[in-house]
Amino acid sequence: MIKSDAAIQFLKWTFYCFGGVGVLFTILPFLRFENWWIRIGDFPRLQIAAVLITASIAILVFFRPEKFYEAGFLSVLLGCAVYQFYCILPYTAVYPNKVKLSVQPEESKTIKLLISNVQQDNDQYQNLPEMIRRTDPDVILLAEPDQKWLSEVSEIKENYPFYVEVPLDNAYGMALYSRFELIDPQIKFLIESDIPSIHSGVKLVSGDVIKLYCLHPRPPFPTESTDATERDLELLVVAKEIAKQSDPAITAGDLNDVAWSRTTSEYLQVSGMLDPRMGRGMYNSFHADHWLVRFPLDHVFHTSHFKLVAIERQPSIGSDHFPILITLELSSK
Repeated sequence: MIKSDAAIQFLKWTFYCFGGVGVLFTILPFLRFENWWIRIGDFPRLQIAAVLITASIAILVFFRPEKFYEAGFLSVLLGCAVYQFYCILPYTAVYPNKVKLSVQPEESKTIKLLISNVQQDNDQYQNLPEMIRRTDPDVILLAEPDQKWLSEVSEIKENYPFYVEVPLDNAYGMALYSRFELIDPQIKFLIESDIPSIHSGVKLVSGDVIKLYCLHPRPPFPTESTDATERDLELLVVAKEIAKQSDPAITAGDLNDVAWSRTTSEYLQVSGMLDPRMGRGMYNSFHADHWLVRFPLDHVFHTSHFKLVAIERQPSIGSDHFPILITLELSSK
């Protein structure tokens, strides 16, 4: 009996600690600090909610809290779980669509964009050209290509005569391929000397020119950066640039941030851009190999000039990111 009581108490406090971790990671993102171990709480909100709900059910069903502090802690767990679900609610089907769906798109005003973080050490090179042939995008954005990658997939340029390539061996290379004419394409190093971005006009079949901002900032993670300052600053610089002009614009790339984070929300607010996933789904693109820890890190945002034709997550090409394929229509209204 003593052993049984000890085991029950151990299990009880295990669930309390389990729930406490969920509470901690719910609170941390409220702190206005850029440290990676604080900002990392922005990412796994669905997973944290699952931890909180699991701990709450276990405590309620098996241990029936009667003391005031036990009931109070249970209330905190449930409150944190509700907050986590609230954060991801815009990326579920119960939330109103932020971007209108184009029912009969005018093909001359559409742009089909494929974005893919190929993962520099991924050697399954032929998967990318095969996917491109299958999906037939107008514009392709690659993140993380080094010179080996670009050499292995050089056949892409046969059908995409307009391109910008920035091969790097630091996992921040970038390449842009287009069958549409690129107007004044520029390679910029906005914040860090080894983190490029590509800024270009894109001329649609209709003759309309849209602006495309291709980004891949450094993430807040111990092996990359100890805080989120550089990432957030790069996004803010681009957001302010977009806000100053009235032309149709698209931002695309692996932003190393989740759709529901404070940084992403501020980017959308400052730039005036929209997220077409709102009301439709998360479209988790990372990590392709671990279904328990998947987040929407690869993004396409756009100004209010566009309607959504379609958005899909593509099958894995061997990378740790799933490619994202999206078709937008430049609205005449």
